[in-house]
Amino acid sequence: MIFPVTTVAIPGPDGLAIPVEDLYAFTDAWLGNRRLSEHTRDAYRRDVRSWLRWCEQRDLDPLRATFIHVNTYARALESTVDPRTNQPYTPATVARKMSGLSSWYAFLQKVGAVTANPVGGADRPRVDRDHSATVGLSPDEVDALLVAAETDPSPARLRNHAVIALLADLGLRVGELVSLDVGDLGYERGHRSLRFTGKGGKKRRRALTPASTAAVETYLLHRAAQEGVAVDNLSGPLFVTSTGARLDRHAVFRLVRRLAERAGLASAGQISPHSLRHAFATTARAEGVPLEDVQDAMGHADPRTTRRYDRDRHNLDRDPSYTIWAARTRRAPTAATSGSMSGRTPS
Repeated sequence: MIFPVTTVAIPGPDGLAIPVEDLYAFTDAWLGNRRLSEHTRDAYRRDVRSWLRWCEQRDLDPLRATFIHVNTYARALESTVDPRTNQPYTPATVARKMSGLSSWYAFLQKVGAVTANPVGGADRPRVDRDHSATVGLSPDEVDALLVAAETDPSPARLRNHAVIALLADLGLRVGELVSLDVGDLGYERGHRSLRFTGKGGKKRRRALTPASTAAVETYLLHRAAQEGVAVDNLSGPLFVTSTGARLDRHAVFRLVRRLAERAGLASAGQISPHSLRHAFATTARAEGVPLEDVQDAMGHADPRTTRRYDRDRHNLDRDPSYTIWAARTRRAPTAATSGSMSGRTPS
């Protein structure tokens, strides 16, 4: 698509002007310069293209759009039905789309294609940081999902069990999981370890639990036997399909839903791989793991994001007043009788 209004000249690395008439191609170039996962690139690409189509339908040059146009677009998004849910886009989804569009305009501004970012002054939806559309799982539900995977009659039972074990024990993003290669497994100071590239291109490493180690190694032993090679000679993707192709996120999504139904979970139709990531954070915090350790494990840049994943953070059993009271009673044991815990409901 070529916008007939203005030809934008963007300085190239050699000092020459590169005419950019096709903003779709420019979007791909913009994404290629950013350290993003393929999943995030695809999301940004869809968001920008949606905006460009909207502009095209109204004969609006995106390079001359104002915050008023962006506001109109945002209100249109709020009444748009999400084909995946058959419900209008949530405020969080609209805000995310606006964020991607703002990033795109910020880059255009840096290279001199626009003088201002029209999304900056737009009225974005207010999003409650405590809200998450992801359906969470209790520890018992995670256990039931693991049992369903371990006893699954599918020919890919060993692989499926290893997939669920890593999602449950490490709280990995599904994109991180499907990007793993056999060579990412290793040993470090007595730990069975996993090295991978996280969100934002960050190099990360995690320790496998004894359970996830057993699940992964059992799967690899079986795979090596099928391929007629030694385990040490396996290479390529860690999780593969029956044809040897890399397992993709859509297959993992379907797997989690199917196993959730097999486990008899109440919200099986709404559970996703991300549900296990939320469960990881909630359980870790409930078991007393410090917030900063959970944040590091999950690869969050902002501790507020980790807190949002912790579904049990408002549980009164975790009210710090109890910890303060307990410390006071330890300092003055004789005064403990006057401060009984009669106000606390037994767990």
